[in-house]
Amino acid sequence: MLKPDVLRNKKDFSALYSKGRSSGGKYVVLFYRKNSLPYNRKAFLASKKIGNSVKRNRARRLMRESYRAFGESLPGGYDILFIARGPISGEGVKCGDVGLSMRSLLRKAGLLGQGPGR
Repeated sequence: MLKPDVLRNKKDFSALYSKGRSSGGKYVVLFYRKNSLPYNRKAFLASKKIGNSVKRNRARRLMRESYRAFGESLPGGYDILFIARGPISGEGVKCGDVGLSMRSLLRKAGLLGQGPGR
């Protein structure tokens, strides 16, 4: 059984790229778009520009773990795409660094509240 909260279809990605909004940070680029569902659908991408498969998988793991920490506090009804940038594969990049970058992008997009507990 496939998870319903994961973006998979080419038409969803195409709509997100063409009609969605974007914002870029040091480690991650964020694409987001309102959908008509009561839950968020998300995807985490790392292109071959990031490095070999080990580095790409690590980048995706860092983004997924960072999202897991605050994903419940996001409002429902959005398609969210995180794309890894080159510095994410650098030495010494921790999950907390990626998490701060992701949080700041979501705040800038208006999807995450400004409160200190979030």
